[in-house]
Amino acid sequence: MKVSCFSSIIIALTFTLSSCSETNYDFKIQSKKKVSFGEQVQVDLKESNNKKVDSIKIYLDKKELTLTDNKTTINTKEFGIGKHDITALAFVPGKVEKVRTSLEVFSNVTPKVYKFEVVNTFPHDKTSYTQGLEFYNGFLYETTGRKGESRLRKLNVETGEVLQQYDLSDKYFGEGMTIFNNEIFWLTWQARKGFVFDLETFKMKKEFSYGDSNQGWGLTHSDSELIKTDGSNKIWFLDPATQKEKRNVQVYALKKPINKLNEIEYIDGKIYSNYWKTGKEIKPTIAIIDPNSGSVEALIDMKSLRQTILREQKLETDDVLNGIAYDTKNDRLFVTGKHWGKLFEIKIIKE
Repeated sequence: MKVSCFSSIIIALTFTLSSCSETNYDFKIQSKKKVSFGEQVQVDLKESNNKKVDSIKIYLDKKELTLTDNKTTINTKEFGIGKHDITALAFVPGKVEKVRTSLEVFSNVTPKVYKFEVVNTFPHDKTSYTQGLEFYNGFLYETTGRKGESRLRKLNVETGEVLQQYDLSDKYFGEGMTIFNNEIFWLTWQARKGFVFDLETFKMKKEFSYGDSNQGWGLTHSDSELIKTDGSNKIWFLDPATQKEKRNVQVYALKKPINKLNEIEYIDGKIYSNYWKTGKEIKPTIAIIDPNSGSVEALIDMKSLRQTILREQKLETDDVLNGIAYDTKNDRLFVTGKHWGKLFEIKIIKE
């Protein structure tokens, strides 16, 4: 097909006008990627082609930040330790451009290393795959896991005798529990569901669903909130009345996120947490965590306790340290593990 000179000019002119009308934007978020808790971080959205921008918005996670000349400053103390998403929306003629990056905030606290000593030893049921442990009004309350083996129990501390028991439906894998306002709150693992029981009768009163947390692992409470782990490095804070998740913190030991947080206990304003093994490696450890920032303030190596149990009975790789209970009135701390034949009263040596 032949194209006349005139036609060629028209085609070229049309192509040129079309190309000129196209607006190519090149946005980049300028900020630090990794900082320590307490640092101020400046965030700036740049458009390298100097194209017209009507307006922009910048969010850290889901919170919109205040801008001055398309810039903002993040106070990491307001958002906590861990990984955060930074999202910028640039409103340009005819469309919205979205740009994303991330910010990781490390702990600025070097964890102390504490020792412990065994004060007393009590019997513990070897068949209990311990998931939750709590001391309340002179008795020990325990929840166990695995489908068909998940139980809620009230125990005599000194003898291990089962005084009261509720067997959970075989379709559920029981997890952590806590007692608040004369009610027992009990989590399940992957069913994304928890239950509320009457403390005296062990009668189930209601069930509740999880929100953004992945699973149910450990559970404890402060004076005003339920505190939950979900198998990640996050700790969730719930409204006791509605069981709705209000917020979370991410747990770090300096630059390392502490994943697979498990059974927990709230003691004197701090969260004490077991954490699950890493791969095949078993690390019987209790981390002491600041509930406001997520910083690990101290670590307690509990390896010798598991070795004590191993000298007396065979343990599977899943039979890890799991179970922390605190007697506030008498300042007694109890720990045990899955299928462990002993409950230990220990004293932490903070030197």
